[in-house]
Amino acid sequence: DTPYAPPPRKRLPTGHTIPTHCLIHSLFLPSGLLVRSLEYNQPADNYTVCQGDDAILSCSIDEEVTRVAWLNRSNILYAGNDKWSIDPRVRLLTNSPAEFSILIASVDMWDEGLYTCSFQTQAKPHTAQVYLIVHVPARITNISSAVTVNEGSDVSLLCMATGKPEPTVTWRQLRDGFTSEGEYLEITEINRQQAGEYECVTANGVSLADSKRVLITVNYPPTIKDVKDAYPPVGKPALLRCEAMAVPPAEFEWFKDDNRLFGGLEGLRIRNERTRSMLLIDNVTARHYGNYSCLASNKLGISNASLRLIRTSPCPVQQLVPPTVLHHWPCPLFPTAPPIIHSWPCPLSFKTGPAINPPMGYSNI
Repeated sequence: DTPYAPPPRKRLPTGHTIPTHCLIHSLFLPSGLLVRSLEYNQPADNYTVCQGDDAILSCSIDEEVTRVAWLNRSNILYAGNDKWSIDPRVRLLTNSPAEFSILIASVDMWDEGLYTCSFQTQAKPHTAQVYLIVHVPARITNISSAVTVNEGSDVSLLCMATGKPEPTVTWRQLRDGFTSEGEYLEITEINRQQAGEYECVTANGVSLADSKRVLITVNYPPTIKDVKDAYPPVGKPALLRCEAMAVPPAEFEWFKDDNRLFGGLEGLRIRNERTRSMLLIDNVTARHYGNYSCLASNKLGISNASLRLIRTSPCPVQQLVPPTVLHHWPCPLFPTAPPIIHSWPCPLSFKTGPAINPPMGYSNI
């Protein structure tokens, strides 16, 4: 017989999903994959097993057989009960009048190929063939290291993967979900918003996807955010704040009228944090008022901003005088006599009130 050559397997298109048959077999076939050929001299069947699983090659026989053997290509693995293979993973399972089967433990890529069950009956020799295909889970074999670049530079990341069938490779930015297909991720003139972790994911449907991450750090000069003046009165504490975004983090300096300030002098304290600096004055005096500037710098640049400490006076206290109610009652018996005048304070909560009746014999005017 002419040796069988399996049909060429097409390259997997990007994004195609392969059925996860290896995952299913691993769950439901604890003894490995059963390969069986029931007809004599038929074309070889393709049978798939996942890397690391056991493969059982079984030849079913329904005639009286005088000799039987399993071969891999032209190499005899077992002839009857006699082992010819030196591979310790190959062993005989069954040699009976109805079945002749062997097991290959923990199959690997080099086990892939054509296997032949050859047996002799009283009439003539027969063969049954199977082509064993070994699927290999997708694995990342090489990936770029962490990258640090200046803003505006070009960045190229590489993620190489192996597997059978050929795996897909996808890059994904974890922060905003941006994705790119293929081994290479090219970023032109990168900006600070594109910094962060990028994940490479490879899969071919044989097993769970494999993934690894790369951190991109983007350096940029300081940018000082909005600053505010302060209006403390004399004798009160004051705070001037300066916040700057930068990578690497900015270093801060404070100035008053072009003179650099240091903590501990003239009642000043300077507290620096990762992205901001604070100038604190515990007890404001007249000499503290004036113009201040904050300077933020790193290896890529400098930024500065002006702030003012402005003097204010306490608000004057106004004394509220309650209004009064004034009534005049003329004397009806003596029209020329001066009227009787009576007044009393009106509660602050009252704006208007009921009319007040004069004493008996008097009238309102």
